[in-house]
Amino acid sequence: MILDLIRNKMAFAGLLFIVLILLFALFAPAIATNDPSKVDASSILSAPSRDHIFGTDMLGRDIFSRIVYGSRISLSIGFIAVGIAVLIGIVFGSVSGYYGGRVDSAMMRFVDIMLCFPTFFLILAVIAVLEPSIFNIMVVIGATSWMGVARLVRAEVLTLKERDYVAAARVMGASDLWIITKHLIPNAIGPVLVSATLGVGGAILVESALSFLGIGVQPPTPSWGNILMDGKSTLGVAWWLTIYPGIFILLTVLAYNLLGEGLRDILEPRLKER
Repeated sequence: MILDLIRNKMAFAGLLFIVLILLFALFAPAIATNDPSKVDASSILSAPSRDHIFGTDMLGRDIFSRIVYGSRISLSIGFIAVGIAVLIGIVFGSVSGYYGGRVDSAMMRFVDIMLCFPTFFLILAVIAVLEPSIFNIMVVIGATSWMGVARLVRAEVLTLKERDYVAAARVMGASDLWIITKHLIPNAIGPVLVSATLGVGGAILVESALSFLGIGVQPPTPSWGNILMDGKSTLGVAWWLTIYPGIFILLTVLAYNLLGEGLRDILEPRLKER
């Protein structure tokens, strides 16, 4: 798979940028040039310079350092939210596809109902009721984003459960739980991997939008979204408050989309061969 990714230049470029952002998050204390929460009254809204390469905000805090530390929050929310969505989707989709009949019909109608609600506005409604916190954002994004994964897994399981090795497992007395977890889910994981990769970028966008609206990650904790929020009132005089976090959001989401598309190109032929 690695060789296939290297041959796909766009997907490989996306992977390299994702690795770069992950290094930013892991080694933030060594990479950041200043304390991201340090207030400096003498450097309020300073333009990009040698001391502050991305400039400072209205409290004199270094934007580059806040973006570096913000990558930890934004990526953590993306990974954990998608992890929750994938877990729910795999369980829901595999049970629905395996048992079929009325169980499948009832479960898929519930998925259809969930898909009727605009996801972002559903997240807004839930977050508005709950106390804004990083944990709540992760859970809410994950708990409202699993339907696509469930439909993918269900479609795969409907095909896989008719295979000879599943029939052989039933004849040997394997339980339904054993068949689902040992035979069906591992063989249905390809499309889920692609969906999860694309979902991380989507979760980062949702977190950024919530933080921009003031109901996401709360100050002084830096995230790319609340750095953007800080810049909306000073866009005319401090363009760097909006441009730099916006570029990082754009490139990160684009990188995950390119990687996801590359994985789809690699995995689809294998899925067709099964």
